[in-house]
Amino acid sequence: QVQVEESGGGLVQPGGSLTLSCSASGNIASINAMHWYRQTPGKQREWVAGINTVGTTNYVESVKGRFTISRDNAKNTVYLQMNSLEPEDTAIYYCNAQRYGPNGMDYWGKGTLVNVSS
Repeated sequence: QVQVEESGGGLVQPGGSLTLSCSASGNIASINAMHWYRQTPGKQREWVAGINTVGTTNYVESVKGRFTISRDNAKNTVYLQMNSLEPEDTAIYYCNAQRYGPNGMDYWGKGTLVNVSS
């Protein structure tokens, strides 16, 4: 089992910055990639960014150049640095730990709210 917990959400003005953290515990060695997703009421959960065990990163087009995903293996923590925030970035942000393969599994946190508003 793997547990993930997000932190760092809050209220920020348009153009501002915020850093989310995702702390993972449990059978970390089985995890192949970590991701951030976000969801707003009435919409499907949207994948935002991902990072694998060798540090390869990917982003949804709408956040490229503004968001940066990174990891600190010593702390079992993944970060999402968000700059130039827009009202459209307002959502609940979820951390996901993914295990590939025939015994693949997704582990989710409870989410943290990011509210971009003046």
